[in-house]
Amino acid sequence: MDVLRPGSAPLTPVTAGQAPPSSTAADPRAGATGRSAWHRKAGLLPLAYLVGLVALGFAHPFLPSWRWLAIHLLLLGAVTNAIVIWSAHFSAAVLRTPPPTRRRAEAVRLALLNVGVAAVLTAGAGDLPRLGVPGAFLLLSALVWHLTSLAGQLRRALPSRFRVTVHYYLAAGLTLLTGVPVGAGMLVDGGSHQARLLLFHAHVNLLGWITLTVLGTLLTLWPTMLRTRLADSAVRDTVRALPLAVTGLVLLGLGLLTWWRMITAAGLALFLLGVLVAVRPALAAARARPPYAFASWSLAAATGWLLVALVLDAATLLPADEPGTAADRFGVVLVPLLVGFVGQVLVGSLSHLLPVVLGGGPDAARRRAALLDRHGPQRVAMTNAALAVFALPSPPYVRITTSLLILVALAQFLVPAARVLLTTRR
Repeated sequence: MDVLRPGSAPLTPVTAGQAPPSSTAADPRAGATGRSAWHRKAGLLPLAYLVGLVALGFAHPFLPSWRWLAIHLLLLGAVTNAIVIWSAHFSAAVLRTPPPTRRRAEAVRLALLNVGVAAVLTAGAGDLPRLGVPGAFLLLSALVWHLTSLAGQLRRALPSRFRVTVHYYLAAGLTLLTGVPVGAGMLVDGGSHQARLLLFHAHVNLLGWITLTVLGTLLTLWPTMLRTRLADSAVRDTVRALPLAVTGLVLLGLGLLTWWRMITAAGLALFLLGVLVAVRPALAAARARPPYAFASWSLAAATGWLLVALVLDAATLLPADEPGTAADRFGVVLVPLLVGFVGQVLVGSLSHLLPVVLGGGPDAARRRAALLDRHGPQRVAMTNAALAVFALPSPPYVRITTSLLILVALAQFLVPAARVLLTTRR
């Protein structure tokens, strides 16, 4: 079976239990194509937002809107930058398109994106709603440009069995195109429908933009991380899961906007079914070769928290009498979804990918991987145990302690990741 080499565009045959070359070694052509230099610079963007998130964790008593800022530093800053950077990388890989000789267009897109993100963050944190609208416009412009580029690659590429990954990226991007304008409108004036718009904005962005991207990438990234082959049904299941998840999202969005709980329930059920179909090949790969390193354990734990969050979402949304009640209870869903799922996917994926794409040969890649994997069992155990305690009803001092432990685990990733990016040379 073919497994994606995240370090380069070609796909290489591997047998069960045999590691793809890119799982442990960098592509020697990385320097020649400028890819390693690009990822050294672009990789600092998500890290910068995560550093801001850690700083906010200690300064939050002085900021009245710190919860909103923390959520958007993670999702709009760190995660959106990571998705734009790595979806372009994986699209080129699965479509087998040649690496770009120049990165100017990608650099301008990222600059446009981050100017927009900075404006939206400033508008939300500083109560400057009028700044949020042009910021959202810049952000959406960068995203439309990015999606147009992916669609052009897909149209020009030869047939590929993994092209469904790019379909997931395009579907995820379309959900963000609907979610961001709603969020920008809420900054200006949510009106009497504030609760419905909040629920729509959160679900479309978290389940659409982020979860669809993750599900599409898992097809090839997960078996590569485990150094095993794809499950026989992997591509077929991934293809079948996409219409289920997208239809579920459409119904869920309509149900939340109209507050028709039967439609909401049908949407959640379809989306959950799509997730289960998409992760079934990942479970088969894990049975063949269980997770063994920090990155793979993080993604495994993240998938578990996604399922927990979806069940909690149904338990809080469906019994609610009105949108305001559901919005007040949504914090119960946000904690496992943001920290357990999104945070662990981001940290785990970067821990696997950064050593591969920075060039320097197999020895350098192994050293970087070992650095990012240091204290892996302790970090995974501490993060998930602290999150489980935090999610339960507990006294304030317990919640403070557990949140500090999660911040410490994040810092344990940020320090070696920054060291890897800042010290790597051609």
